[in-house]
Amino acid sequence: MNDLGKQISGYEKQMPRGWVWDDIRAFLAVARHGTLSGAASELKLGIATLSRHIERLERVLKLPLFVRQQSGYLLTEEGAGLIEKAEALEAAAAAFTSGVATHMPMAGRVRLATAENLATGLILPALPEFHRQYPEITVELVTDITTVNLHRRDADLALRMVKPERGHVTLRRLGTLGYGLYSSPGYAAQRETRPDSGDYNTDAFITWSEMQSHLPAAQWTERILQGREPVLTTTSLSSQVAAAKAGLGLAVLPHFLAVSAGLLCVDSNIGVDQPIYLVIQSDLTQSRRTRAFADFLIDLVSRNQSRHGL
Repeated sequence: MNDLGKQISGYEKQMPRGWVWDDIRAFLAVARHGTLSGAASELKLGIATLSRHIERLERVLKLPLFVRQQSGYLLTEEGAGLIEKAEALEAAAAAFTSGVATHMPMAGRVRLATAENLATGLILPALPEFHRQYPEITVELVTDITTVNLHRRDADLALRMVKPERGHVTLRRLGTLGYGLYSSPGYAAQRETRPDSGDYNTDAFITWSEMQSHLPAAQWTERILQGREPVLTTTSLSSQVAAAKAGLGLAVLPHFLAVSAGLLCVDSNIGVDQPIYLVIQSDLTQSRRTRAFADFLIDLVSRNQSRHGL
């Protein structure tokens, strides 16, 4: 064992069984800031989560570490006595991780769950640039997101339009997936010759099948049809794009897919835009390869948000 390993091991032996490094980090942050809010901001944690770290450490140590006051948190005598050991653990951990980051190339597998349209229309065209930068990282793409559960570790991270309401995940809203009503140039030209071109009473519509009737695009189309039958229902966006290109009718489509397919926008303000969330397993937020791929996705969505309105 090298000197660094002996140092970490030595300090670990001074700590009781059940201690967690994140609890030590929380303890030091609160001790330095004197408030939960200041420490939570530094660690990018919620105040409730930070409080749980402190309470767990106190339970494990069987010691009160802080005196809780309205003005802030003051170290108890027992808490002050642990500062030196905690800082030594912090220094040893920092030395260990900086050595890893400096000398080890990023390699391994990253599994992303996302919708088919985002995978084929947004991510895959840009993936070569990520591979050039990180040739030893393998990306596994899962587009059958109805079966993917991040809480079960089915994927490391996800790009999705539905905000998770529970689970041990970290999320960030990256932007908005914009939708419009699109048609082929030929179909649009026919519409302009009709006396009713200001409404959709005689238009043919391409929409989702009954299984996807909960989608905002499907619900918007159903309201417009008012009981009329669509000309076509499908279970995928790619088939809707193809049907619209063939001149079969109007379809509610994401801007970035429709524009790249050469379709014309009939109405760009239909109110079915959806937020785009990046969701990461909280345990993997410090994984270098997961972080690298997450940064790639953040930049990709940002660039396309300004270019295509995503």
